[in-house]
Amino acid sequence: MTEAPLGTAARVVVVGSGIAGLTTALRAVDAGHQVTLVTKDVLEQANTRFAQGGIAGVMFADDRVEDHVRDTLTAGGGLADEEAVRVLCGEGPARIRELIEAGVAFDRGADGELAKGLEAAHSYPRVLHAGGDATGSVIERALVAKLRTAGVAVLEHAFLTDLVLRAGRVAGVTLLVDDAATRTIPADAVVLATGGAGELYAHSTNPRVATGDGVAAAIRAGAVVADLEFYQFHPTVLAHDEPFLVSEAVRGEGATLRNARGERFAFGAHPDGELAPRDVVARAIAAEMTAQGDVPVLLDASALGREFLARRFPSITAALTDRGMDWDTVPVTPAAHFAMGGVVTDLHGRTSVPGLYAVGEVARTGVHGANRLASNSLLEGAVFGTRAAASIGPDHASGAWAPRLTADAAARPAPAAPSPDAPPFTRAALQRLMWADAGLVRDARGLGHAASTLAAWGAQPRRPRTERELEDENLLLVATALVDAALARTDSLGAHWRSDQPQPDAPLASRTLENAAC
Repeated sequence: MTEAPLGTAARVVVVGSGIAGLTTALRAVDAGHQVTLVTKDVLEQANTRFAQGGIAGVMFADDRVEDHVRDTLTAGGGLADEEAVRVLCGEGPARIRELIEAGVAFDRGADGELAKGLEAAHSYPRVLHAGGDATGSVIERALVAKLRTAGVAVLEHAFLTDLVLRAGRVAGVTLLVDDAATRTIPADAVVLATGGAGELYAHSTNPRVATGDGVAAAIRAGAVVADLEFYQFHPTVLAHDEPFLVSEAVRGEGATLRNARGERFAFGAHPDGELAPRDVVARAIAAEMTAQGDVPVLLDASALGREFLARRFPSITAALTDRGMDWDTVPVTPAAHFAMGGVVTDLHGRTSVPGLYAVGEVARTGVHGANRLASNSLLEGAVFGTRAAASIGPDHASGAWAPRLTADAAARPAPAAPSPDAPPFTRAALQRLMWADAGLVRDARGLGHAASTLAAWGAQPRRPRTERELEDENLLLVATALVDAALARTDSLGAHWRSDQPQPDAPLASRTLENAAC
């Protein structure tokens, strides 16, 4: 362990156990800090575990960082922060090499060299995979194994109920442990690494623990959040039984999308066809499904051969086999996948609240803009988790706990009047509402209906006590903020698609920034 300079050691609480949280915790303990990692489930249960596609990085001599930057900015629809993107792409290769040193066995060819993978909107096959289609799981296992011997205190089944504030700065966390006892852990620094909020939607690729807990806690603490309207929907999720992601890498290898008549349709939406940006492909699939009576479209990978598919995509092959299906005709539909917006941070993970950091999907670092480039999310967790951990010691020593985060806020709509006809609140009702009115395609009427329904639910008296009830309160708060942001952005941009204003409006290509008194 590397000892921290005198006076810089801090008590650090990391909330979340995906790649971002694990990286931050490992880096912080190595710097000599006293680190506690808390997670609402077991250590291994995080969004990282379910990441099939891979991790993007410039690891080959004929690729260039500048090209990765360009691809990321293009996918981001003009909203990505170029400085943050350059940090991501420039520091990414070193973070990937560190993952290899930590025991992550990325797939290699017969020559022993790292295998290249192509995914949508990348100009070069720079995506690395592990275990075929189990990249996230392989990374998670390696980092968890390292954490267990690193001197990090781990508290499982601990639900974040709120941030402790004292004199305007974060001083710890309050937790609900094992759905029973309340516990407070004091801290000099708290790092949110809680992932996204896929449980907002009726169809999601996320595990059920993804209930927006970190964003909600940050909102209650008064942190600045931004761009919550940009929620990415993955184009291809099995439309049978429980949702199961069918990696974009399948299309990268040559699989095609076909409608009920057997016709390829993606080129009608974009010159790159099946390898267009995710928002374009997802909307093309949704439109085709509507045109053919809400029947899923088909992913056809038959030309790739069963032997190759079983070797390259063992997890997906097993999921198909379990459902009595094969690769010839895979019914797929879009599903909620990744939050591009979140708690606003600087380039070192600092939020607008002193002592509070955010890394990974819960954060709005600026690297994704309006539409995340495929396989940049794992990279973001590793790069910015490392940066946040490196900042804690100097911040603690100097007292410079928060950056000056400023931006022009879009005009906010007036608060919606509660709907007198709102159904009783349940999580399922919330998910149906968000899927219908604030999902893949939106308009003013649907968003207005969602806002008034959410206002009615928010006005209903409730006394949440259990973890499930507290999760519901978090989802309701995040849903309200997301719909508010979606109403404020009246044009279409990236993953935020307004059918009543489908063309981007350049002057509105800026953050929808708000401080969560919402």
